[in-house]
Amino acid sequence: MYFLVVFISLLLSSVPAQSRTIQDLIEKIPGKTGDITEKDYISVSTIIETNKHAGLGLDKPLIKFGDIAVASGLQNADPCTARGCKWDRSKDGKVYVPYVIENQYSPQEIAVIKKGIQSFEKVSCIRFVPHNGQRNYLRIMSDSGCYSYLGRQSEAQVVSLDRNGCVYHKVVQHELLHALGFHHEQNRSDRDKHIRIFFRNIDPAQQHNFIKAETNNLATPYDYNSVMQYERNAFSMNNMPSMIPIPDGNVVIGEAQQMSQNDILRLNRLYCSVTDTSGSNLHQSQRTPSPEY
Repeated sequence: MYFLVVFISLLLSSVPAQSRTIQDLIEKIPGKTGDITEKDYISVSTIIETNKHAGLGLDKPLIKFGDIAVASGLQNADPCTARGCKWDRSKDGKVYVPYVIENQYSPQEIAVIKKGIQSFEKVSCIRFVPHNGQRNYLRIMSDSGCYSYLGRQSEAQVVSLDRNGCVYHKVVQHELLHALGFHHEQNRSDRDKHIRIFFRNIDPAQQHNFIKAETNNLATPYDYNSVMQYERNAFSMNNMPSMIPIPDGNVVIGEAQQMSQNDILRLNRLYCSVTDTSGSNLHQSQRTPSPEY
């Protein structure tokens, strides 16, 4: 099966890089062009386990929802709903997000991080660019655990990719999607129609990770295969499911290894001017003034 995926990936890698439709963009998902290797196939629980042992202390940001950093004094992870935190769109239609990678990583780790960064350029108008004096930028570093703030904050905002458990393609995409303003799938405002939460199986100290947020779902369906969806046993204290899909409890959940079709669609609907497969314009700058929370 693995070799079949690789063969298909090689065929798809010859497709031209530019496209005007969402479907064309989806067909160029990085995982389908040979970017994902066998060692990248990890569980979302990697983030949870890494953060559990990361030693986040008084000098570190408050972490909620598993890996979303919250500025000191704020009681929730959604400060952007009050003041807006989209990254600005330039006149050329691109959204430039400056970043710097701290000098903590090996060449191999830098390659993984840059692969995750570049994957956004292949499927959207997002362009992560090296920091060159801009006031607001992402500071990618190996801090304690895997975490990111939600959306654009101010000045140098940390995206932590701890060398001990976070430097994987899917984790890079996951944390960068947080930095662009996207929440976890299981915290969506409509999640109760699609998953059932079993609080009796969740560590009481971790139940806050399942609080629903007032999300802007950008007219996209709940996606069990989103890279932002945690696995069914996330934060379980007894190895029993913390959540199951409904109505079919056997549906695979939380095993995505890269951005899904819906992840890419949401990204484009929020930030980019593109057309879907029916030809309708999906630019949402007026209809969706703030990111998904």
